[in-house]
Amino acid sequence: MAEQAAAENKISRSKPPAESQAISAEEYMATYAHDFHEWVNGEVIKMSPVSLKHDRLADYLRNLLTAYLALNPIGQVVAAPFVMRIDITNSRREPDLQVILNSNPGELTDIAMVGAADMCIEVVSAESVVRDYGHKFAEYEKAGVQEYWIIDPLRSLCHFYRLNSDGVYQDAALDDDGCYQTALLPGLAVEVGLLWHDTLPGYFEIGKAVQEMLAES
Repeated sequence: MAEQAAAENKISRSKPPAESQAISAEEYMATYAHDFHEWVNGEVIKMSPVSLKHDRLADYLRNLLTAYLALNPIGQVVAAPFVMRIDITNSRREPDLQVILNSNPGELTDIAMVGAADMCIEVVSAESVVRDYGHKFAEYEKAGVQEYWIIDPLRSLCHFYRLNSDGVYQDAALDDDGCYQTALLPGLAVEVGLLWHDTLPGYFEIGKAVQEMLAES
């Protein structure tokens, strides 16, 4: 009975408050943050369950970035529900993936990235289209996230946005091989066409590919 009561209490604590009930950022961090909720201007937003395709894409990209950063340790990658605290937009977002370089001026704590990550990646779901293409695009741009990748399996499209000198996102082009390369992660090439395959490379295959990329760069 005690275990059941504890489980019910956990569920009730994780339930988003009524729409009219604003909560503080502190309460959000204490109660909701690490259960796939986001917070914007006092409103708690519950993330919907993801599809298998979404999960596989996020895992593949995390493995790719983890392998790269293991071989070229210039930063680290963290995944949702790790929080990115953006004070300038009064929001606490949980990007699917964040890349935080060692040179980042923000503060990486045990529970949140305080300030803009260098790179945010969102894999689009049916319920997140407006949020990923609209709200988060504007917030990440304003916050100074250097690159924002939108990976959209619904349309088999990728957008790789980079901040220009005016602090405005511009969609970067792929190279002649259909790969995306970024100055933030020298030597890494993301093969876009591969993302839409039914089966994605496993961790060891990814590691070998990254080794070859870096050897050629």
